[in-house]
Amino acid sequence: MADYPQNVVEFRDWFATESACRDYLVRLRWPQGPCCPDCASTAVWPMKTPFYRCARCGYDFTVTAGTLFADTHKPLRLWFEAIWYMTNQKSGVSALGLQRTLGLGSYRTAWSWLHKLRRAMVRSGRDRLTGVVEVDETYIGGPESGKRGRGASGKSLVLIAAQADGRKIGRIRLARVADASAKSLRPAVVHAVEPGTQIQTDAWTGYAGLTDVGYEHRVVRPTADLGENLLPRANRIAALLKRWLLGTHQGAVSPDHLDYYLDEYTFRFNRRTSRSRGLLFSRLMEQAVALEPVRGQDLIGGVR
Repeated sequence: MADYPQNVVEFRDWFATESACRDYLVRLRWPQGPCCPDCASTAVWPMKTPFYRCARCGYDFTVTAGTLFADTHKPLRLWFEAIWYMTNQKSGVSALGLQRTLGLGSYRTAWSWLHKLRRAMVRSGRDRLTGVVEVDETYIGGPESGKRGRGASGKSLVLIAAQADGRKIGRIRLARVADASAKSLRPAVVHAVEPGTQIQTDAWTGYAGLTDVGYEHRVVRPTADLGENLLPRANRIAALLKRWLLGTHQGAVSPDHLDYYLDEYTFRFNRRTSRSRGLLFSRLMEQAVALEPVRGQDLIGGVR
């Protein structure tokens, strides 16, 4: 049996109490039983709920210590409701929508929770794209006078890598880059795409030298100027991403926080065909308990 609820009725049955929520986190974080986060000893015993004590080093801890939920003053049931709501809205969630749905007294609480959860949407050590991958860039930001395309000012440049799945789009990777130079584009490509992969781009000089770092580089458009759409998957992702930012978030995404919105969009797009929303809830929960605490000052800064 799957270790996650299948629908909202099961969700509310599973997590009706704080104790049930803590027990679920214990199963996710410590499948083999509680483990001391300080010395990694499994010789621990339960103290007064919700504490454990390590028999080796004497450290007292809870299941939320060292996770995204560390030091929270809100009930775990409310956190679980937020994660269920966030993963069950296919188009994403705004802070105002989350505040209204959960009845949170503060917009800032809803905003900070969503930003913390976006940081949990990237799994450490995730696989890079393989096969045939289209790579292009797009600019994100409001209309600015002056030059358009590469070299435009006042906007954020985002690298798009879209894996081919027959005629469809497979998995994607998104990354903000400083500019369209080879110095910026090449490391972003290496981070997103497995060596040996065929990478399709236009003739922009920023992609020169990809063969030197282990890729089969195919230039599908002999010019970097706008023209016939020969990178349909990457261009489709660019259009969908901009529509999502304008629709769900009303375009109110500051450049300082754009990286984490890109992570959320990638998480959602790569799981768009999943028939089980409960599975998405479980995946995000797993990554939340594996993520170190996120401080408020880190949220304000935004940029990685």
